[in-house]
Amino acid sequence: MNESARSDARQQDDAPEAARTASQPPAVTSFADLGLPGAVLRVLDEHGVTVPFPIQAATLPNALAGRDILGRGRTGSGKTLAFGLAMLARTAGRRAQPKEPLALVLVPTRELAQQVGAALAPYADALRLRLTTVVGGVSIGRQAAALRDGAEIVVATPGRLHDLVARNGCRLRRVRVAVLDEADQMCDLGFLPQVTEILDQVRADGQRMLFSATLDRDVDQLVRSYLRDPAVHSVDPSSSAVSSIEHHVFVVHGPDRYAVTTEIAARDGRVLLFLDTKHGVDQLTRHLRASGVAAAALHSGKAQPQRTRTLAQFKDGAVTALVATNVAARGLHVDDLDLVVNVDPATDPKDYLHRAGRTARAGRSGTVVTLVLSGQRREASQVLADADVVPKVTKVRSGEAELSRITGAKAPSGKPLDGGPTGERPKNHNVPFRGLGSTKDTAKGGSGGRSSRKSGEARKLAEARKAARVRRGG
Repeated sequence: MNESARSDARQQDDAPEAARTASQPPAVTSFADLGLPGAVLRVLDEHGVTVPFPIQAATLPNALAGRDILGRGRTGSGKTLAFGLAMLARTAGRRAQPKEPLALVLVPTRELAQQVGAALAPYADALRLRLTTVVGGVSIGRQAAALRDGAEIVVATPGRLHDLVARNGCRLRRVRVAVLDEADQMCDLGFLPQVTEILDQVRADGQRMLFSATLDRDVDQLVRSYLRDPAVHSVDPSSSAVSSIEHHVFVVHGPDRYAVTTEIAARDGRVLLFLDTKHGVDQLTRHLRASGVAAAALHSGKAQPQRTRTLAQFKDGAVTALVATNVAARGLHVDDLDLVVNVDPATDPKDYLHRAGRTARAGRSGTVVTLVLSGQRREASQVLADADVVPKVTKVRSGEAELSRITGAKAPSGKPLDGGPTGERPKNHNVPFRGLGSTKDTAKGGSGGRSSRKSGEARKLAEARKAARVRRGG
């Protein structure tokens, strides 16, 4: 990008919204007004998608015209179709050579890659475009074979695509539409060198579309280096919380924390529970299943096929309580998920907003609950304030009507789902779920444990377990 274009892009980004959009095509009110291929319109109609979301209405006219796009919108705002429909329409009618895709979508996580691929697949099929998803954790040989057979569209995580390019399983020189989705998280996770290496290999005269919740630091570097006179669309402030979400902070008494969490997880309907560490996730999942709750764990320590199966079970209702690290904070879309619980409070405002963004998606409403002990209130309050969130603060105990009113909490059945011991837990036991000699996720999305008394807490847990065995006669 020449210096003049970079200056224009910065001035456009810094300008007021009205000034930035004044010279752009007027936003549309119907997909039919965009000149999309008839096959795409038919699939949209079959899926009941008739009115574009704001980010789609604002972005698609420029994207279909081939302009570079810089999009900023909250999670769940409809970004996938905003870039996906334009990418597919501009690739329609072309045929890829073996190992040489024509369009590329880069995303930070495996789950997001699979979700984007699944969301775009019906439209790609309608246009007779071959789409393949390239992620780590599954056979690289099968992915290389799909690329050898020819794929017009590739949805990939940077690490696996880098590996395929390095072994000559994929060549990017014919990619003329390149999309970076959740660019800020890719940078946060340390993928910037791989992303820039990939972008250096795609067609220099091609179209680039970058979507990000924030446009600071490394993201700004990507914008300046790779986007040419981009059309800038920001339909939401970069740090704003969704207005259709109710935010609650539950101040819980330490010994009652497991019981409160369990009753929330036992509600009718699905719930997504976030913890800081893989160990904490596994511990709580075992406890919930022993209490009769259909819970499953999701974190980076799980094999990719298992992660994919768990998500599918959560989406179809076979699993009602998904217990996860921040690996699920982005890229997870579940229809009608109306409750997210931060069992471990988020320690970063961006993490909080992305966790919260798993509910109230596509214009729906939702509730986010954060459990805090009295000693965590100040830190949690600061994180929420930095996220522009003003929660309702309530002191709760297990079994209380207010807990049920807000979350639908109820007593679990107590019938173990795995044939193990009962889910009873000593009422006087106070152990943060992340504090038991835990193993943290290596990615930023799974970090954040803060326990400083691990050995003492582990000793307390061992003593409590021994006492429980004595009471059961074991």
